[in-house]
Amino acid sequence: MQPSASSPAPSPATSAAPLFDERLTAPRSWWLIAGLFGLSGGLIMVPMGTVPMLGGLIVVAVLAGAAVSSYGSARIRVVAGSLVAGDARIPVSALGRAEALDAEEARAWRTYKADPRAFMLMRGYVTRAVRIEVTDPSDPTPYVYLSSREPEELVAALDAVRADAQD
Repeated sequence: MQPSASSPAPSPATSAAPLFDERLTAPRSWWLIAGLFGLSGGLIMVPMGTVPMLGGLIVVAVLAGAAVSSYGSARIRVVAGSLVAGDARIPVSALGRAEALDAEEARAWRTYKADPRAFMLMRGYVTRAVRIEVTDPSDPTPYVYLSSREPEELVAALDAVRADAQD
């Protein structure tokens, strides 16, 4: 079906397509380590024979791979006027200023500047981050801290949704 010429284009805030979408995948070295865990599982089973060795290799490799995949499956998206980070879905209207953090500032907000009430989706292998103030007076969370490989793009997407909501 062709869209009619009179139908308005969907706005970025209401469009189903995300303005920003990032998956915080685990580094390749973690997959190598998962493979080595599988190899060690097979080596442990060598004295019991070939079939148990292969079973140990497969079972341990699958379990280690599932753990790495699970940890690396965290996603950050800006879609339909909301920030979706992991399991959290926060309307952009409840968020304040977003700030892209370089590696040193991100480390500071993960450690000595951190507030225990903050929502944090962090991955140690991602050095940069975004800090977003929470402006909802009913929410005790002072800010949202998100590890991101593309913090400037995330801030720009949040600003675009905010600007579109004001129009």
